[in-house]
Amino acid sequence: MPHRRHFLLGAAALAALPAQAQPMKITLGTATPGGGFPVYGAAFIEGVRRTDPGLEIEAINTKGSTENVPRLEAGTLDIALVQGEVVHEAMSGVGRPPANLKIITAMYPTAGMFVVRADSPYRSIADLRGKPIAWGAQGSGLVILGRYAMDGLGLDAAKDFQPVYLERAGDGPAMVLDGRVAALWGGGAGWPGFTTVSKSEKGARFVAPDADEIKRILAKHAFLKPVTQAAGSFPGQNEAIPSVGSWSFVLARPDLDVAVAYRLAKALHELERQGGAPPQLVDTTAKNTVVTAPADRLHPGVARYFKETGLSRS
Repeated sequence: MPHRRHFLLGAAALAALPAQAQPMKITLGTATPGGGFPVYGAAFIEGVRRTDPGLEIEAINTKGSTENVPRLEAGTLDIALVQGEVVHEAMSGVGRPPANLKIITAMYPTAGMFVVRADSPYRSIADLRGKPIAWGAQGSGLVILGRYAMDGLGLDAAKDFQPVYLERAGDGPAMVLDGRVAALWGGGAGWPGFTTVSKSEKGARFVAPDADEIKRILAKHAFLKPVTQAAGSFPGQNEAIPSVGSWSFVLARPDLDVAVAYRLAKALHELERQGGAPPQLVDTTAKNTVVTAPADRLHPGVARYFKETGLSRS
């Protein structure tokens, strides 16, 4: 009986705590080591912990966006990082039934492009035709972005190039540097693959669609957007690089508790207001989420927080 009384007192004390202080564990699906998602996931966890230490988030390495969506649907992940093109296909029902997943926050925009060695002869997408290209890890949304971008130019990423799909996203830079592939496709500020090539002795050059090619891609795939990679995103990259891409999002399983989503939204917004967030979260803001996420796709807990704080569009 004393043991039971102790348990009841503990439960009562827990219930009396402010919601933010109550400990809770959730899982976060990222991607294969060496890519941008695990780096972002670590920063996301660190950022949330700063303002809501009771919300414990466990990062789970997965094959990437294309695995994260079905795992969210199955409930084996609570939240997950998903590339914009995969978000589009899943929610629009491209090649599958529409997914009933909800948005926690916008992550960042991804400008798709290639990196080549600075001493290589490749300066345009046309130069890369027929060459071995590392498109990324098979489950990565970056592979899908590359497929859409090339399709907009009348090219087949799997047939007009020699496609190489990676077991781990981190394997790509070495293949560029030792000449096994002509280029590595990727995107996102601070993306590890591009950073590694840029920091190497051989240095890097970036190859992106030119202005005419960007127009052609956007004309065929209107869900893609013009995205410019800011100058200085990578070592030695002194000029901005216009390209195409989309916003990635943190998605939640359909039945994620409203209180958890509310706490995530609040923690991220408080981190934003306090300043000093990890650099990977510079674009993870309430404003960007409101602007880029369809209102009907926001998780009810996030929508509630945005409404209470006057952040929502309505």
